[in-house]
Amino acid sequence: MNSKFWNGFNKKVTIFLSVAGTSLLMGLPVVAEVNTGTENGTASDEAIVESVTETPESTTAMSQQTIAEIAAGSDSFTTLTTALEVAGLTDTLSGEGPFTVFAPTDEAFAALPEGTLEQLLQPENRALLVEILTYHVVEGSVMSGDLSTTEVPSVEGRSINVTVDEGSVRVNSANVVQADIEASNGVIHVIDQVIIPPQM
Repeated sequence: MNSKFWNGFNKKVTIFLSVAGTSLLMGLPVVAEVNTGTENGTASDEAIVESVTETPESTTAMSQQTIAEIAAGSDSFTTLTTALEVAGLTDTLSGEGPFTVFAPTDEAFAALPEGTLEQLLQPENRALLVEILTYHVVEGSVMSGDLSTTEVPSVEGRSINVTVDEGSVRVNSANVVQADIEASNGVIHVIDQVIIPPQM
């Protein structure tokens, strides 16, 4: 791992997170309305929901696809799909599972400090990219209705802080803008920030 890069990255992320503050996380079933545009949601959240939520027929079709296939077929996850390929994790998320993936949108990756994403996609930083991506994955298929305020161990090894409050869910500092996208090997919850493992 490039320690010089990581020191700079860590400093940038610390600044970024301090500016971002504590964000509210919306986690609602895929078939339900998502609270956007007034209190916790934004217009971009609505666009993300439209991008991955279709008709009952398409929802059924998605449930027959793997997590990796759903991500690859969505306009909201082009960066995530690229990152999975670079990290060598596409086959893993195409496997039997089951997995729960907190999937950052393209906008979430774009909100990282300038130059961070480009550096993470470099071959010499593959190990760091794997750590970050697997921190977004939990073993088992966990639907939003099964979430409670607790710490959940990620595949990466460190825990994710889940907070449930009056119908909203916070995963570390990320907002879930859509939940319960069912795949053949698990479930996807869409989030609007890239979550960084603590003490990296």
